[in-house]
Amino acid sequence: MQNLNSLSTYGAHPKEFDPEQVKPVLNNLTTIIKWYLKYKDAQTISKPKAEEVKDEIKVSDDSAKKIQKPKKRLIILFSGIALVIVIAILLVFDIIGVEKGTEELEKSIAVLPFFNESEDQENTYFINGIMDEVLINLQTIKDLRVVSRSSVEQYRDPSRPTSPEIAKKLDVNYIVEGSGQKFGNTIRLRVQLLGGAEDRHLWGKSYEQEILKPRDIFNIQSQIAQVIAAELKAIITPEEKQLIEKTPTANLTALDFYQRGREEYKKYFSENNNREALERAEDLYHKALEYDSTFARVYTGLAWVYWEKNIWSEFFSESYMDSALILADIALSHDDQLAEAYNIKGYYYSTTGKVTQAVENYDMAIKFNPNSASPYFGKAWIYWLNNDLVKSIENFHKAVSIDQGPELPTALKNLSHAYCITGFFEKSNYYSQKAFELDGDSVAYYHRLARSEELLGNYSKAVEFGEKGYAIDSNYIPVVRDLGSYYLYFGQYKKSLSYHKKCIERLKAQGKIELYYMYLIGYSFWQNGYKEEAKYYFDEQIKYSEQIIKRGEPGAENQHIQLASVYAFRGEKDKAYEHLRIFNQQEWMNIYVMQIRYSPFFESIRDEPEFQQIVSELEAKYQAEHERVRKWLEEQGDLPD
Repeated sequence: MQNLNSLSTYGAHPKEFDPEQVKPVLNNLTTIIKWYLKYKDAQTISKPKAEEVKDEIKVSDDSAKKIQKPKKRLIILFSGIALVIVIAILLVFDIIGVEKGTEELEKSIAVLPFFNESEDQENTYFINGIMDEVLINLQTIKDLRVVSRSSVEQYRDPSRPTSPEIAKKLDVNYIVEGSGQKFGNTIRLRVQLLGGAEDRHLWGKSYEQEILKPRDIFNIQSQIAQVIAAELKAIITPEEKQLIEKTPTANLTALDFYQRGREEYKKYFSENNNREALERAEDLYHKALEYDSTFARVYTGLAWVYWEKNIWSEFFSESYMDSALILADIALSHDDQLAEAYNIKGYYYSTTGKVTQAVENYDMAIKFNPNSASPYFGKAWIYWLNNDLVKSIENFHKAVSIDQGPELPTALKNLSHAYCITGFFEKSNYYSQKAFELDGDSVAYYHRLARSEELLGNYSKAVEFGEKGYAIDSNYIPVVRDLGSYYLYFGQYKKSLSYHKKCIERLKAQGKIELYYMYLIGYSFWQNGYKEEAKYYFDEQIKYSEQIIKRGEPGAENQHIQLASVYAFRGEKDKAYEHLRIFNQQEWMNIYVMQIRYSPFFESIRDEPEFQQIVSELEAKYQAEHERVRKWLEEQGDLPD
């Protein structure tokens, strides 16, 4: 008899009624009933005649028992049949709480890079484009969890690990694999869906199609996504179906230039900010527009190129990154359901301080692509910088569930820091350790441990971990910079200045600017007798902080504490209090405010009643935020012991 656990189909919801699930039980019932009918025919049970009754009374006890045995057997048989029927009904309709061997699996999926089997390897961009479109189509379906492209890029090599190993690493239950060839205008494509844990083949199909117009290839990509969703019993809404079946351009040449441009843009990042690849991407996007000026995706591609090329050169510009916003708006004028355009607008508004518009656009990006990690990261940073750390942590967790690629360790470090600044050091160290296990970056690991000790006020321990990180990589700017700060608070000003000078050298070499720590660098110079150098860095801090506040970037309110520090140190009490009062208007605070009471910058006003009052209020807000995060963790069942 077939095991009852096999009644649940692989990956199906246990409460879904599928007639196929009933067949094993009905087959077994049929066997039992046939056996019973055969048995019944062999046992003739007739009603006794009146004249036989008298003789029957004389039957011996032994004979009576013999007659009763068939009756007992029939009673047992009928009872058994009834019991089997009842059990079958209860199992089919999931009324009883029998433990199931196959529980419902989360509909989580990874689309691995498709292999280019063409003789001409220049066609790789085309095969990559097909994989990208299948991935985007699946990401559109909210009922699925689809990991990001960056998550799977590490598995491009044909000698990649087995599907079960990849599924375990990416934390998914299903894997999509594919390969393709392009010869002339014809493509051959083979795609299959595998059950990740068992490497079980669930679906596969080969396609061969002459591509005469974009609709030909987009139809195949749409079909693949919808069939996979059906195999996983995922719900596709009418709106999602419309998005999946949309044709973004009607021009094959424009599509070809766009795919080539997108490939070059990816090279810009994979080849360590290869500027030539970025220039090629821009040229190819412009060529695509020559053939189809309404191709919305090309405008989003150009927006990202513009951002990478001009982010620092426009820092003080009144029209900071406006061109990226214009390009995103043009894209939406041609396709108002384009998630990437909303994502760009969210990023633009977040960097220009329009928090409400940023969140609104990130939410629109999520609406049209609920499996894109980028808008969740964007929202996490907005809430972080505005000290709403519960929402920040929520969005970081969502992003981490989607992005299992090279950026995952960075995401885990951010999550670690979020827990750290809310005072949950055990959870902070847990995520820091997870990041270390993934990337083996011991420098970043020691840096995170040093930060935790700093916030606990253990500066000697912070220095110890910081020095361990520096011994491994003396060019890692966060460690070099923070060691200068730890020694500063530790009262060892010569060492503090030594590390701050090294920090300045490394920043200049990379063409970067330290926006948030210049006042600390200035303090190191001051304590070592370099007054002019100190004045320069104090003035620079004021200039950059005021620009950030003027532009209203997320977290701009935090710049008021830097300005208050500089003005208090210079003896300009009125300005110091002005910025402290503005800073205190925030609803939530993180653990860094616990350092203000003992900061050397506020020595001149430390004992004044107003300063003491402001600091007490700041500390109370931090404690309230800590409690808010604690309650959220408790609701998630994730409260540390």
